[in-house]
Amino acid sequence: MSFELFNKSFLALAMMLFIFACQSGKEGTTNTFQLFNGSDLTGWHVDVPAMDTSDIPSPFVVREGFLVSLGDPGGHLITDDVYENYRLEVEYRFAGEPGNCGVLVHVSKPRALYSMFPQSVEVQMMHENAGDFWCIVEDITVPDMEARRGSKEQWGITEGKARRIVNLTDGSENPVGDWNTMIIECRADEVKVWVNGDLVNHGTHCTATNGRIALQAEGSEVEFRKLELTQL
Repeated sequence: MSFELFNKSFLALAMMLFIFACQSGKEGTTNTFQLFNGSDLTGWHVDVPAMDTSDIPSPFVVREGFLVSLGDPGGHLITDDVYENYRLEVEYRFAGEPGNCGVLVHVSKPRALYSMFPQSVEVQMMHENAGDFWCIVEDITVPDMEARRGSKEQWGITEGKARRIVNLTDGSENPVGDWNTMIIECRADEVKVWVNGDLVNHGTHCTATNGRIALQAEGSEVEFRKLELTQL
């Protein structure tokens, strides 16, 4: 083999290896990451009004590798970062008595409602109501709005208005004490919610398309073992 032919063959092989390495690196990248690291609350901050004037402990703790909302005092655990166009997978359970909690998406202005709730759209986790939407100074549209939200004259996004939009299904939640999987997909102005594989809500024309993510402390103890976000 001539030196010139050898050189051309070597260059061709080197180019093939380079392309393969680039493709392998691209395939190895992922847009999925954990919002909870399993050991502390890095990446989150607490907003609990009662803590402003009283030296009381936070209702959000890490216990045995779980992120726990103790339920009281009321408030929110909020991501430091802002997100848009993502799928959030949440695994949760009510550790004892069933009750109330929620995941808030598109979170912006803190304490915008009742001097407690941040401007957002809440995806309800309350036992037997998982997947309801609650409008918190943001709005969203679903099919059959009057059947699921009540009289149109009462609709609103502030105090005293009809802010709840009932989910599509009953019976999607697992028994109390068992783990549930909730998937929330936010894409442009749409929000879709699945509970244990069932599509339980689908809203469009949301008045926000990005924001922080928050977990509630709202009266009941809830354990979270997974908070995984995939950017779309």
